[in-house]
Amino acid sequence: MAKNQTLKQRLYIIIFEADTFWGKAFDVVLLVAILLSVLAVMLESVVDIKVNYGELLYTIEWIFTLLFSIEYLARIYVSERPKKYIFSFFGIIDLLSILPTFIGLVVSGAHSLLIIRSIRLLRVFRVLKMVRFLGEASSLMGALRSSRAKIIVFIGGVFCLTVILGTIMYLIEGGENGFTSIPRSIYWAVVTLTTVGYGDIAPATTLGQIVATAIMILGYGIIAVPTGIVSAEITSHSKKMQEKEKSCPRCGAQGHNSDARYCYQCGEAILN
Repeated sequence: MAKNQTLKQRLYIIIFEADTFWGKAFDVVLLVAILLSVLAVMLESVVDIKVNYGELLYTIEWIFTLLFSIEYLARIYVSERPKKYIFSFFGIIDLLSILPTFIGLVVSGAHSLLIIRSIRLLRVFRVLKMVRFLGEASSLMGALRSSRAKIIVFIGGVFCLTVILGTIMYLIEGGENGFTSIPRSIYWAVVTLTTVGYGDIAPATTLGQIVATAIMILGYGIIAVPTGIVSAEITSHSKKMQEKEKSCPRCGAQGHNSDARYCYQCGEAILN
């Protein structure tokens, strides 16, 4: 680190960058702490362990919560744009990972929500120089957002279809064959249409079995529809992302988005 850097700038590099020794060390320690805190929450759900080590686990939970709270406040302090971090994906997850412990003081059992800390393990992508894969995740999210209108219409159509098919099966089979109500028949239609087939309810009449066969075949076609919608949007979104990508001035590596500050290959600073 340069000697003329301020303390805030040094902390920023340690906390938000993984290209330096201390930055990588900070992320590794953070990931280990997250793993241990999630493990503590999981162990506390085991009755025998909770009876014998409940107080110890409770203490450990508070220690990790205080550490993560300090880390969260530190990230806000060193951020160039604190609001951007606070309302970012990781900023929201970081906040949600510490709130359950405090909520647990008022609402019993709320601390179990601390399992959300496991989502913070996504930071391993940055530690292992896998930032470029986050770009692929961004592409997938963009494709889902672009196709949300089509998917909503599709789900609405499937919902109407299951209501109709469930009602038909209720009229055909009746309560003597397990279709005791329209909601229960709709449940069967959903299970059958999605090709899950739990087998807890099954048609006994010939007509009911014919309808069930048609629903099963229809299910395969329905499952393929959203896949095609999202795939088309992923292709379109990927083309748009490629047009916005930047290359590293030193090694020429491609795939850096508009927010990238350092090359994920050689660590060279990239000018926006």
